Amino acid sequence: MKRMMGVINLVNEPDDLEELTYSRCVASVPFGARYRLIDFALSNMVNSGMENVAVFTQHKYRSLMDHLGSGKEWDLDRKRGGLFLLPAILHETTGMARGDLFQFYSHRDYFYRAREEYVVISRSHIVCNLDFNEVLDYHLEKNADITVVYKEAEEEEFAKFRRLAVKEDGQVTVMEDHSGRLRNDNISMEMYVMSKELLLDMVESCLAQGYDHLVRDGIMKNIGKLSVYGYEHKGHTGIVNTIQSYYKHSMQLLNPNVWRELFFQKNLVFTKVKDEPPAKYADNAHTRNSLIANGCVIEGKVENCILFRGVKIRKGAYVKNCIILQNCEIEENVIIENAILDKDVFISRGRVLTGDKQAPFIASKTKVI
Repeated sequence: MKRMMGVINLVNEPDDLEELTYSRCVASVPFGARYRLIDFALSNMVNSGMENVAVFTQHKYRSLMDHLGSGKEWDLDRKRGGLFLLPAILHETTGMARGDLFQFYSHRDYFYRAREEYVVISRSHIVCNLDFNEVLDYHLEKNADITVVYKEAEEEEFAKFRRLAVKEDGQVTVMEDHSGRLRNDNISMEMYVMSKELLLDMVESCLAQGYDHLVRDGIMKNIGKLSVYGYEHKGHTGIVNTIQSYYKHSMQLLNPNVWRELFFQKNLVFTKVKDEPPAKYADNAHTRNSLIANGCVIEGKVENCILFRGVKIRKGAYVKNCIILQNCEIEENVIIENAILDKDVFISRGRVLTGDKQAPFIASKTKVI
């Protein structure tokens, strides 16, 4: 029998991605030339042997449903188990979406029907390649109630995150959100392993007290009563929930070591397949240190960029330090530096657009400049 079931929790997920999430949720934000952010969490679960994964959605999930489909790319189109997209249940009187504990309670039948004993709960905005079997083994070895995955930050993070105080034996004594006073380098990756029984008990007891938030009310307020342990992930990790963190972690993919560590492990990252021709380079094209997806047409100069599928860079155009999403078209003699262009943006001839690495220029979806 499989040991773990997966829950990707999009309810109350932090979101400061500005124009990139005007028409989509954080989970379906494009990343790394051909992926979406949710691909990493979903692939980690599937690679860890989970055959039963639920995505608890909240809002703006049309593009997410289009991307996930039946779960075929992740081998989750199954007769038993598979991929479940569970929509948010709105408050009867106000019509507002409530917290994640209420959503878990509303869909409790899903948990009761599942045969797995343990639940892995993850957010969608963490970019990493992780084996949850190792986390579960650690959880069982420590005889923990809850195990939280964390990383030690080596450099400044421009994202929203929680900090943890972890003792030498791995026990977590304090957990604070980004506005807390705790000053150390242990950053929560928002991945939690616990027994299904404990989760359902926590859901009912917190809701009975009027609480509605899994981490803040269920875990942080009971950290003295529960046995909470931290599992340190040593590999590359990107926390992507602000524009600055999106730009930083996208540009880190141009480092071959980071690229290999994320995508060339034993466990691969899966995504929706689109059959398109390879990128086409004209005679006068010049590219350097860039990720260029299939379907692109390059006639100009591209340097330190990430180009998604179907991007067209016309003759005389110069694009540097940019992230250009699907089907954008850059006309002749355009100069763009330090920018993020959302899907289907058209930049007309001769334009000059420059941003800063700390505050890149952003063009929203289908914009014409």
